[in-house]
Amino acid sequence: MRREELDDVMEINRRVLPENYPAFYFELHYRNFGKAFLVAEAQGRIVGYIMCRVEYDNLYTANRVGRRGHVISIAVLEGWRGKGIGYSLMTRAMEAMKKYYGAEEYYLEVRVSNEPAIRLYKKLGFNVVKVLQGYYLDGEDAYLMARPA
Repeated sequence: MRREELDDVMEINRRVLPENYPAFYFELHYRNFGKAFLVAEAQGRIVGYIMCRVEYDNLYTANRVGRRGHVISIAVLEGWRGKGIGYSLMTRAMEAMKKYYGAEEYYLEVRVSNEPAIRLYKKLGFNVVKVLQGYYLDGEDAYLMARPA
């Protein structure tokens, strides 16, 4: 992703997801983890993005401390879903988190009702670690999912 594409990414976030972040949050992650902040382009425009960061903390998939790659936000415009874009964004972001930031594990939160996303994450080797009660602002629970790098 390039800096000038942040406005397009924020617009996709607003259109697709109920959870929206302020502009400084996108900017912060672009500056600190830009190699794992990716966009998908089709027909000359941005149709999806993934925003990640890497943290140093207890690993969910191992009994030790290490670098965890956190998928903070991923979104694909409605007309472009089901074409492998989310899968490609996920695999490329995981590769970047490992290569450039030393991630030993990946994790994310997903709405328990988001069955297409849960299927994608399971296809990529993620497993449910636990349920986060009332995680989202509207009160819906989330699955915390993780997998080793």
